Amino acid sequence: MDRRLFSHFNLWYFLLILVIAGIGVITIHSANHARVETFFRGLYLKQIYWILIGLVAMFIAVAVDYRIWSRYAWLIYVGMVLALLYVLFFGKVASGAQRWIHLGPLTLQVSEFAKYVLIITLAKYFEEAKPQGQKYGLKDLVVPFLLTAVLGGLIALQPDLGTALIIFFIFFVFVVASEIEFRTLWRLGVSVLILAPLTWFLMKDYQKQRVMTLFNPELDPLGAGYHTIQSKIAVGSGGFWGKGLYAGTQSRLNFLPEKHTDFIFSVYAEEMGFLGVMALLMLFLILVLKGLNIAYRAADRFGVFLGLGIVAALSFYIIFNIGMTVGLFPVTGLPLPLMSYGGSSLITTFFALGLLLNIEMRRNVL
Repeated sequence: MDRRLFSHFNLWYFLLILVIAGIGVITIHSANHARVETFFRGLYLKQIYWILIGLVAMFIAVAVDYRIWSRYAWLIYVGMVLALLYVLFFGKVASGAQRWIHLGPLTLQVSEFAKYVLIITLAKYFEEAKPQGQKYGLKDLVVPFLLTAVLGGLIALQPDLGTALIIFFIFFVFVVASEIEFRTLWRLGVSVLILAPLTWFLMKDYQKQRVMTLFNPELDPLGAGYHTIQSKIAVGSGGFWGKGLYAGTQSRLNFLPEKHTDFIFSVYAEEMGFLGVMALLMLFLILVLKGLNIAYRAADRFGVFLGLGIVAALSFYIIFNIGMTVGLFPVTGLPLPLMSYGGSSLITTFFALGLLLNIEMRRNVL
């Protein structure tokens, strides 16, 4: 590893990541400290444990030249397809979904890793498919679409519709960023609008119910609409100043479901109020904008596409999770990056942000 890289390590960006993760640990502790179950009361300690593993993943991402991932992109992609197939046949089932595998003492959600594998693979493809400046036509998108569809389809079968949506969103971002012909982009847009309603027939009954209750949660206030109703109550009850740390009634009295994972933002909003929410959103905005700046200034095309894909995935998670908690999007189980409890999400997020730091460091020494 070139010693000059250390002088270009973005310490402030790293500290920003730790600050958001730290807010997540405190919020998880606040959400569960009043519960009698020992398992839930100790979740914040387990979150710290996952953060430490995430920091190891980040160190690996920073230390290894990010261009190595381009060299082995196709092999990594094949490995991910095999891993997703393994999940479908031998994965752990929980809450009606088969998404997890045991890896020693760890239980990992493979689909969390799939989206970054797709980003690496698509970045590799668009780096080499055409020389810079040449426009992409519809036939040039067949291969990346098939790469996306295979991963997205395997994830949807688990079922994990939220992550499958992110997979196809990442593909859309790459298409827009790849100097595509305008008429091709227009055709794709029309095709999506025509085919999108067909996804209704591919949804399971509980997924359809979630979509219906998005527009009217009171249709099933004790079932599919319960999560949305309680989350909106929690966010609204925070008011301007918030109820204070450890004083949120929705979470403390266990009205708010999944408060350490899907609805961690609702807990934070109730306790910290409007001012606290604005401060958190500002931290996320800085995280995203700096990521975009790193991608834009990358030293090569692979770095540009890799950075852009990472920022797109993180942005989708942030927008969709927060929108879900306030009733703008259906409940899909997507975590809030760096804050929601969960090992797979934290490890992959830290690794992805480590790749961003790597791209910036090597831009200054290449």
